Amino acid sequence: MPSKKTMQVKLVRSMNGRLASHKACVKGLGLRRIHQTVEVEDTPCTRGMVNKVSYMVQVVEA
Repeated sequence: MPSKKTMQVKLVRSMNGRLASHKACVKGLGLRRIHQTVEVEDTPCTRGMVNKVSYMVQVVEA
């Protein structure tokens, strides 16, 4: 079976004072603290979450 495509996402800006929906997106991606990197599945859903909070996260190319 082919492995699922993934991408690494890193939180580079604070969540303090952000919109509740943006905080929810970051939490949904599994990020808790600044400079934390997580690996998530590369699906349209997660791409949309990353696009919504693109000013706070960075996609780390693997």
